[in-house]
Amino acid sequence: MNKKVAVVTGGASGIGLSVARTLADNNYNVVIADINEEQGSAIASEAGAFFVKADLSKPSDCKKLIDASVAHFGSVDVLVNNAGVQHVCPIEDFPEEKWNFIISLMLTAPFLLTKYAWPYMKAKGWGRVINISSVHGLRASEFKAAYVSAKHGLMGMTKVAALEGGKDGITVNTICPAYVRTPLVDGQIDDQAKAHGIPREEVIEKIMLKKAAVKRMIEPDEIGNIVMYLCSDAAGCMTGVDFTIDCGWTAQ
Repeated sequence: MNKKVAVVTGGASGIGLSVARTLADNNYNVVIADINEEQGSAIASEAGAFFVKADLSKPSDCKKLIDASVAHFGSVDVLVNNAGVQHVCPIEDFPEEKWNFIISLMLTAPFLLTKYAWPYMKAKGWGRVINISSVHGLRASEFKAAYVSAKHGLMGMTKVAALEGGKDGITVNTICPAYVRTPLVDGQIDDQAKAHGIPREEVIEKIMLKKAAVKRMIEPDEIGNIVMYLCSDAAGCMTGVDFTIDCGWTAQ
């Protein structure tokens, strides 16, 4: 039986890296897309995956990624939209170019990648689009206007795509984690300390874990395991779902 083909964006580190490794370990042909060519190529080689360098804030690179994946493996069965960045800044000081970049990368790119991968999934009568959102797709925090806006938009796009894809065997879901132990989150600590006027060592306790019932960071492998569940037959009737793993944040 032919292996299914999974495209993972932002696959060179953090959540994307864990997802790519988990899929590869479960007999998927994996395409890793990332802007970091050196790290992405090394990870792909280690995992037996195919690497595509792509700046997904550019529509042309979104098309290039799907075309390259199809040229290499013949199709796209699973799309994991994970690539993202963060910028912590008050609205009054938020740079317009940073807003445009974040929206392009974290909302427009998932739409375009879904659009370009859709015909291949539809032709097979089976597909999985898994959007890595965030607890910030469900709740807001100050100083994160672009990130929160992109994640809320991604949630809406997911639901529309789920309604359109059901008849063709395509499910579309989001995973909404709270803070995951990744380089992206680690890089936020200094920004959060500056924005809130507190020492760096207090950020995790007083900001990141303040609203959590389970007082720990989420591990990237936990997200990888959820991706595998959403790809399984057991999740065949789950679509348009916000799969929340937030340590109890949104229970409040």
